[in-house]
Amino acid sequence: MRRTTTLRTALSTALLLATAALGFTPASAATATGSAAPAASAVSARSSDSPAPAASRLSPGLLTALGRDLGLTEAAAADRLRAESAARAVEAPARRAAGAAYGGSWFDAGSGRLTVALTDRARRAAVEAAGAETVLVRRTARALDAAKARIDRLDAPAGVASWHVDPEANAVAVNVVDDRRGDPAVRAFVERARQAGPVAVRTTGEAPRTFAAGTVGGDPYYTGNVRCSIGFSVHGGFVTAGHCGSRGAAVYGWDRSYVGTFQGSSFPGDDYAWVSVGSGWWTVPVVLGWGTVPDQLVRGSAEAPIGSSVCRSGSTTRWHCGTVLARNETVNYSQGAVHQMTKTSVCAEPGDSGGSFISGDQAQGVTSGGWGNCSGGGQTWHQPVNEILNRYGLRLHTA
Repeated sequence: MRRTTTLRTALSTALLLATAALGFTPASAATATGSAAPAASAVSARSSDSPAPAASRLSPGLLTALGRDLGLTEAAAADRLRAESAARAVEAPARRAAGAAYGGSWFDAGSGRLTVALTDRARRAAVEAAGAETVLVRRTARALDAAKARIDRLDAPAGVASWHVDPEANAVAVNVVDDRRGDPAVRAFVERARQAGPVAVRTTGEAPRTFAAGTVGGDPYYTGNVRCSIGFSVHGGFVTAGHCGSRGAAVYGWDRSYVGTFQGSSFPGDDYAWVSVGSGWWTVPVVLGWGTVPDQLVRGSAEAPIGSSVCRSGSTTRWHCGTVLARNETVNYSQGAVHQMTKTSVCAEPGDSGGSFISGDQAQGVTSGGWGNCSGGGQTWHQPVNEILNRYGLRLHTA
């Protein structure tokens, strides 16, 4: 964050506090606001169990946004956030209790509890004692991950959008573009994927793409002729999307003053980067609410289970929410595949790239790309923040 007029300074503070919430798109620009970060230290990322949020922490604005995007009353949204926080805390001990019989897990919005898939009935009592519901399946998560890894080694045609392990289906879901499903190359890929392991074929309306945007007003950061959003503040800088800039590239703020440089960047394969900051800029642990909701404090980075609600802040489309649809998904962008992504039902548009995804007060990831828009709907992927922190030895700036 940085200086100038009272209004601009206040907004910048919110931005650098909140930039964690902006962003979308791989490969070119995305608008941003956000959070710059101070002092980098080689500390591995950690994510602690998060207690259920106190009623005082559930802002009316956040409940309104969740209600709008998920079709919930404010009371139901508050109940859901508390249930999701409890599910996050249960996930790790339930997985330990499952041991080698673990087949994956997800948040069940109907029951308000975490569900754990098991291949061994004998582990059921221990997992349920940890606070989760259980369901018996044929295949372990390890077996499904191995099948997905084999599919990752295949060359995917443009008509194949993505693939991920679906714990509820107990299979690898392969998503093909609806009007390309009859293409010989797509059919051949699906056949090879089935040889790699259990596959469930699904269709999607469009192929994933990056959400590049030209430079426009707002509070972005710039690198070359690209604009993107700040993701989350870390000690020493901020994290963002890798497609936004390469290592050594200079970064400039909304006022075109020098902010810092890309210290590390990876795209495709991954889609993450981190930028060091200085020159009068500093960072704060906040995600910008854009007036839709109050700016959101970041208190940790506990990963939200599949099925949980998640929100994204971006300088083009502001604040939107949805649910986590899948983890560890391989996304087949035209620039190349990106691995270990999280898929969500949140919409985004050009200019939202590189910014933050947050669930409750827990940082989730930086916006990568997707399909659709915020008028007709779509899906967006983010690169999990804990992977970025661990890759570069960074420490998340938390409240």
